[in-house]
Amino acid sequence: MMSNEDIAPFTNPSRLGERAEGAFHQLTDTVFRRWPRPAPASHMLHTCRLISHRGDHDNRQCFENTLPAFDAAADAGVWGIEMDIRWTSDLVPVVFHDPDTRRLFNRDARISEMTLDRIRQQFPLVPTLSEVAERYGGRLHLMLEIKRETYPRPSVQHRRLKKSLQHLVPGQDFHLMGLYPDMFGYFDFLPARTFVPIARIRIDRFSRMAAAYGWGGLAGHYLTATHALVLRHHRLGQCIGTGFADSRRCLYREAARGVDWVFSNRAVEMQAVCDGVSGA
Repeated sequence: MMSNEDIAPFTNPSRLGERAEGAFHQLTDTVFRRWPRPAPASHMLHTCRLISHRGDHDNRQCFENTLPAFDAAADAGVWGIEMDIRWTSDLVPVVFHDPDTRRLFNRDARISEMTLDRIRQQFPLVPTLSEVAERYGGRLHLMLEIKRETYPRPSVQHRRLKKSLQHLVPGQDFHLMGLYPDMFGYFDFLPARTFVPIARIRIDRFSRMAAAYGWGGLAGHYLTATHALVLRHHRLGQCIGTGFADSRRCLYREAARGVDWVFSNRAVEMQAVCDGVSGA
């Protein structure tokens, strides 16, 4: 297993790069949404493994990374759910994307500076990892994105993460994902096949890392994950995940390519397409 130092040079884009990347993704999504594409064979759609990105949410009536958002995905028959893991000040893993609550709840409070009790009182929608794993583990596949943050007591955090996921099989029931693969070094008690790096632009470098370390696969944007890359990792027995398939035509493309995991912000609607629901 690698150490943090082994992977430290492999970082993702700066904030400026992220904005440029976001604009690029919006442009490509517009193009692929309108690009005519025939439906793949029905069995390819029926076996498509969709993953609901932060659950089915609109952040108005139903908030991302909450039990109602995950329930909606589960009720629709979506194969998996993606969520983000952060740590409270008393080192409890909770499911939340941002370092603070400003974007979702319009209050300036940092997750890492609050105890679980305080979060329960002020932000009751935020679930713990244990609650999510108990509710959906073994029924839905869990994609757990580890955020880049300080781990003040790794041994304690190891133990608590293990306890949260103790009834699940690593690599079978859940994967740990991350934009910064150096964070995987904190979880070296898990099998290598549990880890899936998320590549933004430099997907070839992340592809080489996944191959070299024997990770479970690789995730990235559907345009950068070329057909040759998909075949390369399949030959290694690894999976490829792409995002975000938020339109019927993009879903058709990914299903036809044999992508293993298809991440979507509209997974419930995309599942209806896979199920052949009229009007979906």
